[in-house]
Amino acid sequence: MKNFNFTFLIILGILFTSCSLEEEQPFLPNENVYSSASNATSALFGIYEAMVQYEYYGNEFLFLTNVNSGLMVTRRTGNNKNNSYNSTLSSLNPTSGLVAIENSWIGIYQTIGRTNDVINSLTVFDNPITPDELVINDVIGQAYFLRAFNYFNLVRLWGEVPLRITPTTTETLHLAKSPIKDIYAQIIIDVKRAQQLMEGIKGVAVGTPKPQAADMLLSKVYMTLATASSDAQDSSLNYWQLAHDEAIKAYEAYNLHDSYDDLFLGTEGNNTEESIFELQSVVGATLDHTRAFTPNWYTKAATFGWFKINIENYDLHAATYPSDPRLATTYVSTWTRGNNGSTEKSYPTNKARSSFGNSFPYLFKLGSRDANNAVRETNKNFKIYRYADLLLMLSEISNELQNGQEITYVSEVLDRVGLTPHVGYAGGQDSFRTAIMREYQFELLGEGHDWFNNRRRGYNYFLNTIIIPHNIVEKDNESVDVKHATDETLIMYIPMAVAEINANNEISN
Repeated sequence: MKNFNFTFLIILGILFTSCSLEEEQPFLPNENVYSSASNATSALFGIYEAMVQYEYYGNEFLFLTNVNSGLMVTRRTGNNKNNSYNSTLSSLNPTSGLVAIENSWIGIYQTIGRTNDVINSLTVFDNPITPDELVINDVIGQAYFLRAFNYFNLVRLWGEVPLRITPTTTETLHLAKSPIKDIYAQIIIDVKRAQQLMEGIKGVAVGTPKPQAADMLLSKVYMTLATASSDAQDSSLNYWQLAHDEAIKAYEAYNLHDSYDDLFLGTEGNNTEESIFELQSVVGATLDHTRAFTPNWYTKAATFGWFKINIENYDLHAATYPSDPRLATTYVSTWTRGNNGSTEKSYPTNKARSSFGNSFPYLFKLGSRDANNAVRETNKNFKIYRYADLLLMLSEISNELQNGQEITYVSEVLDRVGLTPHVGYAGGQDSFRTAIMREYQFELLGEGHDWFNNRRRGYNYFLNTIIIPHNIVEKDNESVDVKHATDETLIMYIPMAVAEINANNEISN
């Protein structure tokens, strides 16, 4: 499939005029939004542009969720265990004044503000026939999908948050937080509306999601509710069955790309047959992944390498699948530095772990993997949902339902990299559950899912599977490893941004 360059680049200059924590005022005049399919499409691209910005998937949101996932540390603000992010995010003790928290909040609500404007400005065609009518319906459907997706991020990260579903006015500027159950109810309403309206190939363009992206999102919502606290659930519903019914709609609508490695090799991995929901990146409206997430001086361009993997996670992956080609794609520990030609060696190439700088493998897949690259912008897209994730979801769901299909789906994922399911998959339902949750990590590490997957099964799972194993390792080398907090009130949600508390009279904490 062709790489899709959004036409909204020509209006970038007018899209950001404020840094308010509240959603923006309508970013295109309503009469323009109403006037044609092309203008409606431009408004939709404006929503996606908000998601690409630095505050959101361009940088800070991925930084926040990766470093606070329990799987990583960072060299940002200092190449040592006591820097401002390791002592807060990496140690699972985040504080509300962190810039990454505030910026992520801003990015999400600015995106929601744009979805609200599209939803409230356009009228659905009940029986769309013309190309323009199909496009406009698709625009509205994608706006509902994106609003649901963004509230899904919010409610999992923060719990109760303000639920804004209309453009902000002076009367609604200050808005109280809504209960978690109400937020999930709105998410489900929005996704179901998206399923009705998204038109796929008859809609906007290559590079934007098809209706199956909404199916996958709704399945993820039901999976989350299946293991949520009772006050978030409807006790009459079988959430695992609902999750299966949605996920199976997207099964075989996509395919695994032939090469796992190629998914993360620059533009070669853009918009493949595996992509279900992908953010487009072009020079001029680029994701900040090359500069921030490429290992330090891996390229000729100055890069920062903010993500390092806690060693127990690398070790577990390597011990589980010693011949896994995903290891070389996901982690890197030695290279020739682009600034001075010296050789970088960190764990596991260098097992001494004599300093913070050489004690961890770097996350490799997100940034530039071209050692000759000399620019810090990128045309490499970011895949939020891909088919391998859907297959792992179906495997996990099938194990919970005990429908006999659980091994089928994970086998498809492993077959791509020449592997077969390990012995843990044959040990019964509990053993399978443990194995599939780790399989998400091996397949998707660093792609924005780890924070959520690690917490989705509750505090005890997070504590016993991620935190305690890490803290055992930390005791062996306290000079380089951070210690994870264990207090449930600290580790399960992100604290509300201080700036939002100060700006919103209806919120006190």
